[in-house]
Amino acid sequence: MTPTDAATAPPRGRFLVVLDADSTLLQNEAIELLAAEAGSLDEVERITTQAMRGELDFAASLRARVSTLRGLDSSALDRARAQIAPTSGARELVDAVHAADGLIGVVSGGFHELLDATADRLGLDFCLANRLAVADGRLTGEVDGPIVTATTKAESLTGWATASDIPLHRTLAAGDGANDLEMMAVAGIGVAFNAKPVVRERADVVAQEVDLRALLPLLGIPRGSV
Repeated sequence: MTPTDAATAPPRGRFLVVLDADSTLLQNEAIELLAAEAGSLDEVERITTQAMRGELDFAASLRARVSTLRGLDSSALDRARAQIAPTSGARELVDAVHAADGLIGVVSGGFHELLDATADRLGLDFCLANRLAVADGRLTGEVDGPIVTATTKAESLTGWATASDIPLHRTLAAGDGANDLEMMAVAGIGVAFNAKPVVRERADVVAQEVDLRALLPLLGIPRGSV
C-alpha cells in the first residue's frame, strides 16, 4: 500500500466491500476468453485497454467488443467459465469480511454467465454484471439488457449500503479501470487494485501487490486472521 495508508481510517462497525471483477476479483479479463474463441482477441484487447484507461466510453466500447462475438456457439461460455480463476487472496478476503460481520459484493462490466459461478463459490453477498444475448444457441453479438456502466457501479455500491443500513463512510471499493472511478469516489475508501495509471492517480490508496488480502488492513483486519 502507499505511504498515505496511515491517514486512511478503516471503517468502524459493520462495513461493505465492493469489488470490480475482471483483473480485481478475477485474474482474467473474461471477455478476452470469449474473444479468443471468436478469433477477435487482438481487437478486443485493444478496445479493452483504451476503455480501462478512460480513452473510450465504456458502454460504447463494450458493445464494440461484444459485437465481435456474434455467431459464437454458446458452448464457448462453458469453456471460458472453466478458465475463470479468482485473484490470489479472494477466499481469505471474503472469509475475513464475513467473520468481521461485513458484507462483500462484486459489480462488473463483464458478464453474469462467466461471473456467477465464482461469486456463488466464494459466497459473495451481492453480484451484478451484464448479460449476453443468445439466440438459437449462438451469441448474437449484443448485450441483453442495460449495460453496467461506471454510474451503475456507483449506484450499486450506494444501494447495497443503504439496503444494509451501512453508511457510505463504512464502505470500500476496489477496481482497476476508469469505469471503477465513480464507485471509488462515493466509497469511504477507494482502492486502486492492479490498476491503470488513471485509477492509481485518483485512488485514496494504491495496492502494491496483486493479492486481495492487501485490503484487510484497511478494514482493520490483520492479515492471516482467518
